Amino acid sequence: MKNLKLILAAMTALCVMTACGGNTDSTADTSAETASETVQAEETQASEETSAEETTEEATEEDSSSEENSSSEEDAEDDENYNTGDASLDNVRNQDEIGENELLAVSFGTSFNDSRRLTIGAIENDLETAFPDYSVRRGFTANIVIDHVQRRDGILIDDLNAALRRAADNGVKNLVIQPTHLMNGLEYDEIVDTAANYSDAFDKVVFGAPLLTSDDDFDRVAKAITDWTSEYDDGETAICFMGHGTEADSNSVYSKMQDTLTNMGFANYYVGTVEAAPSLDDVLAKVKEGNYKRVVLEPLMVVAGDHANNDMAGDEDGSWKTTFENEGYEVVCLLRGLGENEAIRQIYVDHAQAAIDSLNS
Repeated sequence: MKNLKLILAAMTALCVMTACGGNTDSTADTSAETASETVQAEETQASEETSAEETTEEATEEDSSSEENSSSEEDAEDDENYNTGDASLDNVRNQDEIGENELLAVSFGTSFNDSRRLTIGAIENDLETAFPDYSVRRGFTANIVIDHVQRRDGILIDDLNAALRRAADNGVKNLVIQPTHLMNGLEYDEIVDTAANYSDAFDKVVFGAPLLTSDDDFDRVAKAITDWTSEYDDGETAICFMGHGTEADSNSVYSKMQDTLTNMGFANYYVGTVEAAPSLDDVLAKVKEGNYKRVVLEPLMVVAGDHANNDMAGDEDGSWKTTFENEGYEVVCLLRGLGENEAIRQIYVDHAQAAIDSLNS
């Protein structure tokens, strides 16, 4: 389809215009600072969220093939002393014989095997159930995650280019690309640009929206996460969600989510981030204004990977858990990604449905 690049550009502009929370320039944090932290980096998602300057630095680090960097990563991986689950239970969805219709679920990825299966895998399963006429396949954008899973578990997950080549080689005509990212931003634009390089391979290509795009998305996500945590809402508990955060303008989605929760009457719900504002200190200050005895912590990320397990629930000084414990609160950590929530997954299904509907418009 020769004019696909122009169509993709127009669709991207439309998605940005309809997005909430201001300019949503974001991309996933793929920093390769240490193998124990980055190879399990989220998404989400968030995933999915870092500044353009950080992205350039991270790309340079990821592309490095020096013996020093390689040796450092391998040494750190040898020290990995936690169990992320059985990788063989996860369906990597890179089978051939795709057919003419494909629905490609694109995620940042995580090397936490159980979380990957229960979040990204669950989204893919729901998409497959909802659209039986489409072959659902997987593509990850974080090559550092892909490489780590392959080295550690011997399982290869397609990156976005590999997934698109597989679709082209299998004769796919109608390609629907549904990102599992939290928001519209730089990484979403990169997905569109990468797909444009394969414009001659498919008859039609359409894109589903990320999770938090419209006002209705924010309302639905707020309802989903408050319903999910209602058993802890006893009047004496502060329920705090930890997002990733970015210095880019797209960070405004977190303040918009906070406003949405407050406007719905959930005054004891708080949203913070690991990397930006609201920070942990901001959230702590707000919680201390109330008369709470207990704090519940949960990631506002599609997967529960490194950030959730270490920055949020870790036992080391500086984690969200220890910070609140040091202030005298009872702390409960819920290590589950948004992808485990059925109502959240339904939003992705609805976004994919809208994209499929556009094929015929």
